[in-house]
Amino acid sequence: MMKILFTFYNPSGGMQTLNRVRCQALYARGVECHLLYTHHGKGQQNIRNIQTHITNSDDEIRAMLAREAFDLIVVCTDINLAERIREFGYKGALVFEVQGLGTLDEAEQVVNNFTERIYRLTDALLYPETTHLQALFKGGFPTIPQYCFDDPIDCDQFGYTNYPAKSFPILGWVGRIQTNKNWREFLQIGQRLLAIHPELYLWIFQDDTLFDPEQKESFDQFVAETGISSRLISYSNIPHEQMADYMSIIGDSGGLLLSTSILEGFGYAVAEAMLCRCPVLTTDSDGVRRLVINNHTGKIYTRGQLDEAVNAALSLMDDPALRARIRMNGEWHIRTNLSSELYADRFLQMYHQLMGRRIQIERRWS
Repeated sequence: MMKILFTFYNPSGGMQTLNRVRCQALYARGVECHLLYTHHGKGQQNIRNIQTHITNSDDEIRAMLAREAFDLIVVCTDINLAERIREFGYKGALVFEVQGLGTLDEAEQVVNNFTERIYRLTDALLYPETTHLQALFKGGFPTIPQYCFDDPIDCDQFGYTNYPAKSFPILGWVGRIQTNKNWREFLQIGQRLLAIHPELYLWIFQDDTLFDPEQKESFDQFVAETGISSRLISYSNIPHEQMADYMSIIGDSGGLLLSTSILEGFGYAVAEAMLCRCPVLTTDSDGVRRLVINNHTGKIYTRGQLDEAVNAALSLMDDPALRARIRMNGEWHIRTNLSSELYADRFLQMYHQLMGRRIQIERRWS
């Protein structure tokens, strides 16, 4: 049986969703998948029936590599871990993955810092179909094999459930309290919508163990100064399967999910909301272009243009025909184009191409 290891810093946010969904999809194809996280995280509660190692110990990681003899290791973002894995004697295929690196300046800085080690340590690069990542990696690493395909959505276990409709509309937001997620714009738009729909509630979903302290201080100050605390409910570390219920409730409330990110590699919250028939209004944060087709599967507004955002949100809330059409189209788009079965096909094609390439190189040097 083929054996693959996926690694990341901690099980949280979109990465814990990605790793869990792709492990399940590959297991259905006869692949044994393991996860390695170097730190604990609240997303551990969502992992079931997947071999998961949580350690940053050199000895424990070295012993695991020797014991498990992985055919392929996918290291996401943590180039230092990739270096350690090679130093511990792993000689198999190693793919360096990037899902998102913050703002464009942050992404460029990371890539520049990683260049020498990526060439030295890795067999290939993997990232979602996102234009800024494609430009960064194709321009920066022209001689390294690169694989670019959409992340998977669990369309079988995650989806819409009918609940009694709330008596008030809900504006939802998912993210960390940090710059790239652009929480301030969410609150500003919410504040303006409250002036028009005073019955509105703002629901924030976050991991309250992961935030920028300065940003959190600014967030608390904004809420206190604007007086919106009575309409703001913050949820932390909701089990993943329950997020489908919350998104379904938001969709049926007459509200929507608002995504205000500066830059996204993919955008799991957006995709999962659409799957649950929750209309989405989002900034053009790059990765969401694979998900949201403006006025067809959702709505896109220009980041920083609050009037434009408010008008788009109102159209989703107050135009029943538009709302119904976008809800239906959004769910269909995710089920058709981003299923975990499609991801497994593409991932295994990548694996077999890499193995063939390694065999050719070994023969050339033998």
